[in-house]
Amino acid sequence: MAGIKSLAKDTAIYGMSSIIGRFLNWCLVPMYTTLFDSTEYGIVTYIYSITALLLIILTYGMETGFFRFANHEDWNNPGMVYSTSMTSIGVTSTIFMVLSCLFCVQLSNLAECPGHPSYIWMMAIAVGVDAYTAIPFSYIRFKKRPVRFATLKLINIGLNIGLNLFFLILCPWLDKVAPGSVDMFYNPDFGIGYIFLSNMISSLVTLLMLYPEITSETWAFNGELLKRMLRYSFPLLILGIAGVMNQSIDKIIYPWLVTDHAQAMADLGIYGANYKIAIVMVMFIQAFRFAYEPFIFANNKEADGSRKTEAYSEAMKFFIIFALFIFMGVMFYIDILKYFISPAYFSGLKVVPIIMIAELFFGIFFNLSVWYKLTDKTIWGTWFSLGGLAVTLLLNIILVPRMGYMGCAWAAFFCYATMMVASYFTGRKRFPIPYQIGRITSYVIIAAALYGLGLVTTTPSPIINYGVRAVLLAIYIAIVMRREQIPLIHKNIQPKIQ
Repeated sequence: MAGIKSLAKDTAIYGMSSIIGRFLNWCLVPMYTTLFDSTEYGIVTYIYSITALLLIILTYGMETGFFRFANHEDWNNPGMVYSTSMTSIGVTSTIFMVLSCLFCVQLSNLAECPGHPSYIWMMAIAVGVDAYTAIPFSYIRFKKRPVRFATLKLINIGLNIGLNLFFLILCPWLDKVAPGSVDMFYNPDFGIGYIFLSNMISSLVTLLMLYPEITSETWAFNGELLKRMLRYSFPLLILGIAGVMNQSIDKIIYPWLVTDHAQAMADLGIYGANYKIAIVMVMFIQAFRFAYEPFIFANNKEADGSRKTEAYSEAMKFFIIFALFIFMGVMFYIDILKYFISPAYFSGLKVVPIIMIAELFFGIFFNLSVWYKLTDKTIWGTWFSLGGLAVTLLLNIILVPRMGYMGCAWAAFFCYATMMVASYFTGRKRFPIPYQIGRITSYVIIAAALYGLGLVTTTPSPIINYGVRAVLLAIYIAIVMRREQIPLIHKNIQPKIQ
């Protein structure tokens, strides 16, 4: 259980940066939805959906490739692996930024923001820099320095938020009370452009802060190593592209599936804003992913026999336990959380539970990915993700013209459910892991029963409702602690495996 405790500790630290950071970014949503109409926010949603895809392409699976080869039995030189990875991504990111800046006018027309090429080159620089810094951040994780990782991430997020507040709140106020005082760097007509400018500046500052990691290893490049890393990582690139397209393709193709383009962008803004409410589940999964990849490769290298698979089984169980708690917590208090967006966007709240369950399925799929990553059969992840992408595209094409953005939510639900089921049954044959299906199923049933009880006991009094739901959450925690033999004080008792 030492490995699981270490995983939990690192997840908590990574989670601090992810959860606090995303929560703070989440707090920007009410400002965005108040300052900008749904069509303008739809453009922001659209561009960020594209940049999410670009970031996956520009890192091309090298983060996981770095962990694999830094721990590989044939390469006992993590510094060489790190330097080679940095060189490769540095070259490709630079080419991307140069080409994007050269063709920013043409690209702005394709990105649904004609007449605003500055949006393109600012986001191109931000994405190129973020792709390059992905390897130094992986190096920090490899060195097991979660505090350094969390600190840098929080500074990046804090700066981004601070710049947003400066450009979108302080500057307009100064321009009103002291005309001319901010003319040198502020233009009221730039609008949502300040969101992209803030992102670019914070990415560049993060690059400077990573200077100690970038220069920590003597530069060395090994072409043969790069070839092997690319062969390993290429399926992960396809997996990543398919994965992020599963998350973003609905937003990218939505304007093409709705006949009224203006209405499509407004709907996209509503959908994107409500998607942010489900971000709590995404934050937990992201924090877990940061800790889990180094854990699985280190555990595979250090643990013996059945202890390896038992650790993966325990990790899956506790992941689902915490994810179910998060789902209940968000849905029990959705009447409070909804005020993080403007009331003008409340019509989209119905997508929240569907998206949260979809993200839970994705988190389980990520847990299941251990079998093909450890056996170097990453091509299987590609097939699963491509299958999910096919489901996403088909259901969006069928459902969006009939259901609007609700079709996007249901497409995500069935996409991740398909990937999860396919990976589980394939993994049972190729790399059996004794997942505690019975115990996990019982927790799902308990959580569903408590959630249903919270809904049927709803009263006209919000205070009573919140109190009852707090008790139900406490009951869930008590059940988990009793069944897993988790003590409140003593730390020596190990959770029981059944």
